[in-house]
Amino acid sequence: MSNQANAKLSPLKELTSEQQQLVSAAEAFVDAHYQDDTPSVFVITGDAGTGKSVVLSQLFYDLQSAAHDSESPLYNSTNYFLVNHPELLKVYRNIAGDLPNEYKKNFQRPTSLINRCRKTGAGFDIGIVDEAHLLLSQPDHYNNFYGDNQLQELIASCRVLIIVFDERQVLRLKTYWTTARLKHLLAPFHQQWFTLHHQFRMQADPSVIQWIDALTTKGEILPIQGAFKNHYDFRIFDDAEEMRQQIVIKNNQVGLSRILSTTGYPSILDGGKHYITEGAFKMPWDQYNYTATPWAEIPETINEVGSIYTCQGFDLNYAGIILGPPVVLAGDGSHLAIDTHLITDPEAFKRRPDMQDSATINEAKRTLLLNAMNVIMKRGVHGLYLYAHDPRLRDLLMHLYRRLKTNSE
Repeated sequence: MSNQANAKLSPLKELTSEQQQLVSAAEAFVDAHYQDDTPSVFVITGDAGTGKSVVLSQLFYDLQSAAHDSESPLYNSTNYFLVNHPELLKVYRNIAGDLPNEYKKNFQRPTSLINRCRKTGAGFDIGIVDEAHLLLSQPDHYNNFYGDNQLQELIASCRVLIIVFDERQVLRLKTYWTTARLKHLLAPFHQQWFTLHHQFRMQADPSVIQWIDALTTKGEILPIQGAFKNHYDFRIFDDAEEMRQQIVIKNNQVGLSRILSTTGYPSILDGGKHYITEGAFKMPWDQYNYTATPWAEIPETINEVGSIYTCQGFDLNYAGIILGPPVVLAGDGSHLAIDTHLITDPEAFKRRPDMQDSATINEAKRTLLLNAMNVIMKRGVHGLYLYAHDPRLRDLLMHLYRRLKTNSE
């Protein structure tokens, strides 16, 4: 199977006019503030699938080219591309090995760079942070971060920082961010914001995107419309094993088709296999990936269930999504509810010292789980398959799906 993640994030891809406008704006911002006495921050926002990472790849390629050009004001600048997602970091380092002026050492985990800057007392010039919503916003001794906020530490160590931020992809309490929190932290610094709007990943009618957004922001379960337009393959299943079999067929036909799931099933980081069981369906969670190849591009992972931690930032051709036990139909029969007691990802929901109120914590957990749903439901370029653990929710989704099929005939 070809390394499609490398191809997707290559800086040699042709950009759209909106993306090129963003690259030009960011480069102009760097030129204007590179010699300032205080740090400056350029913020890129946009929903999942709007091509933010592609822009960053091109931007860093341009910056590194300038850093090696004796005629450029950025000549000899020290620049880093920072990624907190281990699977994405593999992709960027793989790309770097094949390009001039980009080296694997230019691509770092934020904690590694922060700790090095602290040890040596030396900073850097320009930093690009992909998935800045994954930066730690509290100490995390398990990951060797002993500061209070990774973003704050990075800003203090550089001249210009360029970050991608998507509030709806915040997934853990230890990386808990909101737009308001970000703006408060950035208030002392010169800054510029740029938002990407066009959805590239899903080849679906806009109504499908709107349906997912309503489901994962407000918990609204709306009628399904337009799901069969643009030849997009949208299906809802009342049998998880049947869904798995269809994903296997698609994987045999076109590759890069996988089952993904929300939390709610046994999941302990003890090195053993932990299974998701739904009737005749039984598959293990994804295993830790020690290879340089992204999880979805390893052929054997068709026999695993992907988590938010292995699929975030990656494209699949077809995604079969299991909405696990915490995702239930509310008492009104028309909205989602999140039963936070059924969450089985303790690492993601460890309490924060600055969030002691139980109501606040439960609302944060609800938001984070809906965010995870939003991310995994937008993985499939050509198709989205859904199965819900909760019988009442499953019945409602099947009812809406049958109505869609009847209206489309």
